[in-house]
Formats: sequence, C-alpha cells, structure tokens
Amino acid sequence: MNLPLFIARRYLFAKKSHNVINTISAISAIGMAIGTAALIIILSVYNGFDDLVKSTLSNVEPDILVTPAKGKVFIPEGEAFERLESNPEIKDYYYILEENVFVDYDDHQGVARAKGVDEDYEKDSPLSAHMTNGEFVLHNGQVPRMVAGAGLAYKMGMNPAFLSSAVIYFPARDRNFSLANPAASIESISLRLSGIFSVNQQIDEELMILPIDQMRQLLGYEDEVSGIEIRLAEGTSPKALRRTIKAIQKDLGPDFKVLDRFRQNTSLYKMMRYEKAAIFLILIFIIIIIAFNIFGSLTMLIIEKEDDIETFRSLGATGKMLRRTFTLEGWLISLLGLVAGLTIGILFALLQQRFGFIKMPGNFLVSAYPVILQWNDILFTILGVALIGYLIALLPVRKNIPIDGRK
Repeated sequence: MNLPLFIARRYLFAKKSHNVINTISAISAIGMAIGTAALIIILSVYNGFDDLVKSTLSNVEPDILVTPAKGKVFIPEGEAFERLESNPEIKDYYYILEENVFVDYDDHQGVARAKGVDEDYEKDSPLSAHMTNGEFVLHNGQVPRMVAGAGLAYKMGMNPAFLSSAVIYFPARDRNFSLANPAASIESISLRLSGIFSVNQQIDEELMILPIDQMRQLLGYEDEVSGIEIRLAEGTSPKALRRTIKAIQKDLGPDFKVLDRFRQNTSLYKMMRYEKAAIFLILIFIIIIIAFNIFGSLTMLIIEKEDDIETFRSLGATGKMLRRTFTLEGWLISLLGLVAGLTIGILFALLQQRFGFIKMPGNFLVSAYPVILQWNDILFTILGVALIGYLIALLPVRKNIPIDGRK
C-alpha cells in the first residue's frame, strides 16, 4: 500500500479542527474546476471559429495552388500538366490569372485584386453559395460580367441593379509610359457587375472576379496563367493531401511551387496558431493564480497537523515521506478540481456542439456559437493543470516540513 497516498486521502476527506481549512480547500478545488472548465470551453469555441474561418477561406483558397517559382506567369503546357489533369486524386482544377488593378466605377476610384478565372471555375465555384446580391455569373450570353466582394462593392458604390460598368485599368506591358499621353500607356476593359459575394472582411474588401479572357486582354497575355487552383475530393485526409502535393511537385520540378492552404496564406494561419497559444497561456496564468489558494490551505493544514507530523517521525517516518504525504494532499485538491472541470467543460462543449443552445447575437454566418472539442486540447489542459497543482503543492511543503526534522 502507498502509505503517503493513503494518509493524504484521509487528510483530504477528514474533517479539520479549523473549519476555515475545509473552506479554503473547497474554494481551491472549485476554483481549479472553474478554471479547467473555462479552458476547455474557450479553446473549443476558438476551435469552432477557427474552423469557420478556414471553411470560408476554402471557398476562395484551393486545397493546392501551383505557381511559378520565378516570375508572375507561365504557360501550362507539356506532359507534366497533362498528367496533372488526369491525376485521379484531383477533383477539379482551374486556371487563374491575378493582378492588382485600378478600378473606376461611377466616379468612384480604388485599387482591387482582380482574379481572372476559366469557365470551369465559373460553373463550379463555391463562391456561388456566398452571394449576398445578384448571382455568380461571369457571362450573360457572350457578354462578360464580373462579381465583387461586399466591402469593395460598398466602397465603390457598386450594385448589380445599376447599369453602370466598372472600368478596369492596368499599365500596358508592351508600351512605355508617355507623359504627353498617359492614356495611351494604359490598357482598360469595361465590365458590368452581376453579383456581390461575402466571405470575410479581408477578401470582401479587395477581390473581384472576372473571366480569364478579359483578364488576359487587360494584361496583354495570350495563354499565360498566374496559377492553377486544385481542389481534392471532400474528406481527403491530410496524409493524402501531402502525398498529392509531393507527387505534383516532383512531376512539375523546381520551376514551380506547389502550395497547400497554409503556405498560400502563411501569415494568417500562423496568427491563428499564435492566438490560440496566447489564449491557452492567459487561461493557464489565471489557473496559477487560482491555485495559490492551495498554498494557503496546505500551509494551514501543515500547521494544524504538527502533532501528527511529530508522531509520524517518532514512528520512523522520514522527512521525505512526510513531504510526499502533504504534497499529495495538496495535489489531490487540484486533481479533484481538474476532474470536475474536465467533466463540466467536456459536457458543455458536447452539448453546445450537438444542440447549439447558446446563440450568436446579430446576423452571423452561424446561428449558434461554433464549438469543436479536440483531444489535444484536453491532453494539454490535463498536463498543464496537473503540473501547476503539483508545483504549487510543493512550495508550502518544502517551506514548512524540514527534511531532517529540525525547524
């Protein structure tokens, strides 16, 4: 039998002569439970919003993006690209041509990111589910059209119901700039707006989508593209994604970059990771503050049990065993709070995930707070809270119980 653990359990549940010790111990356990539950719940809610952001970005960002390693454009021809089109892992692929352009719409001017897309993108684009006004149509018969993000449309005063056309400008590639006649050095195209979409603030404020033929006309290209967007079958595992990227990169060679979603938008995804780490550390710091209640209750318990300590020493108990006993006593308080907090936090997260009983205020993409419970969050919470409880329990024990029996 583990004697220190047995004595620690008896002390934990036994009634103390000073009721304040019971009260502080209970407050300590409750505080650890609340802190643990909050950690699980807040991380789960963050996971939900994180997944929501990634899912909305997936409507604009492909699973895989192929771009040239040098320069802005390339011509997708040759055996490597033919094999790419026949790759069984690939569900859809689209040719795109992107550039920053100047836009003039009904006396409103601004800079936008214009994205030219092929006919397949127009037919299958997931953006069609995010239209807030009009529809995702890039051709009205043979007449080309464009769609724009909600923020850009608001800034430029665009509306699909208006008859005005947006005039898009870009410096001509084959002509030098002329101070005498600047207009002769600029290419332009004119397109009417057919719809407005909304994905997220950053994309909505800068992106406009138009047919790739009009984009090539504006930029002075014939068959060039700036990238190939590749979408895999829904539910493709991360391992299969990495395998596909590796195979495409090997086939295309060093002249091309094959990017997953993380590498397409490194700064955003890194920021999301850092935000979650910051949330975890802030909540852990709060738990550390709560855990100092254990320091107080354990110090008072050691003072109360001085006679017991001397009795144990007389019976042959070593200072090391006594330290271990009272350390376990303090640790058990935090572990009780940990178990209770995990139960509350996990149960709350599962219920919210299943029933969504806490609703989102206002007009949002989802009606209830999104929650995703991840096992790595539970594991890190267990390790963090258990370690804090153990270290806090060590402090009063080392201070108040000498190893050699002398004060």
